[in-house]
Amino acid sequence: MKKIVVTGGLGFIGSNLIDLLIKKNYFVVNIDKISYSSNFYNVKEFKFTKRYKFIKCDINNKKLKNIFNKYKPIAIFNLAAETHVDRSIDNPEAFIQSNILGVYNLLECFKKYSKKYSSKLIHISTDEVYGDILNGRTSENYPYKPSSPYAASKAASDHLVSSYIRTYNIPAIITNCSNNYGPKQHPEKLIPKLIYNILNNKSLPIYGKGRNSREWIYVKDHCDALFKIFKRGKLGNFYNIGSNKNLTNIEVCKNLLNYSKKIIKIGDKVKINYVEDRPGHDVRYALNSNKIKKKLNWKAETNFKKGIKLTFNWYKENLDYYKTIHKNDILKRLGNK
Repeated sequence: MKKIVVTGGLGFIGSNLIDLLIKKNYFVVNIDKISYSSNFYNVKEFKFTKRYKFIKCDINNKKLKNIFNKYKPIAIFNLAAETHVDRSIDNPEAFIQSNILGVYNLLECFKKYSKKYSSKLIHISTDEVYGDILNGRTSENYPYKPSSPYAASKAASDHLVSSYIRTYNIPAIITNCSNNYGPKQHPEKLIPKLIYNILNNKSLPIYGKGRNSREWIYVKDHCDALFKIFKRGKLGNFYNIGSNKNLTNIEVCKNLLNYSKKIIKIGDKVKINYVEDRPGHDVRYALNSNKIKKKLNWKAETNFKKGIKLTFNWYKENLDYYKTIHKNDILKRLGNK
């Protein structure tokens, strides 16, 4: 059975990707250091499958190369990263350690491994590396201009991977995706936080005036794109992955409210509450995903209305998920410096 390594597989996108890979009959080795955003609830359905193995390991750890040599994966999807902008404002060092130094170590281990075995590295990044996009949409050739420590650390990791492709000819691909949402996302992020507050009769905090615009993609669409890139993507290339659908934060909130009112009785405290904006908050991200559509025949299939329904229903049916997370990690305001 062919094996694939997923780093950061206890997280949101990683666990959804593992689900897809197992269903496609791959043996998945999940490497995760177990941080605050790691959650074994996300992989509980894989516990009894013979096609899944969990290994606790930081991508900064040199023993990564031993794992590669033992399992001989045909592909490595790198999703191990610190991801929350607000946390990067409070503690940039953790982002430098994981997203830059960790990727450096991963590249060194993969460089040696890929000389002996046929494999490829898919490095998953973000649209935030492009910075504020007030007009139009960013193609893969658009210059990087990150605004937050998080985005800067991801931009640095992309540059590192790209340099190893050029200098050492490693078989790798870089992807940049728009804002994900869906089941298993940590409630520090906008949509699961709003869902938590709706379910618990709390106010709905929205930064500034709620006009910040993001391109939203349902997580399972993202995972489908990653699989298609693994199978058919051209080595050495960058691929943008997006839905081409932008919504402001206030539009997201109102969509959630409208749907939730059809499902549950809303409490009297569930009201929009505009709060102080975070420092350096980008106004708009927007990707041009024509390349993956034309070259690989991929496009996002889940519209936002359907995706929000699926997402809200998952959290409502998995209330125990919230119990696995410390309340401070859900409710505490971060990135207010």
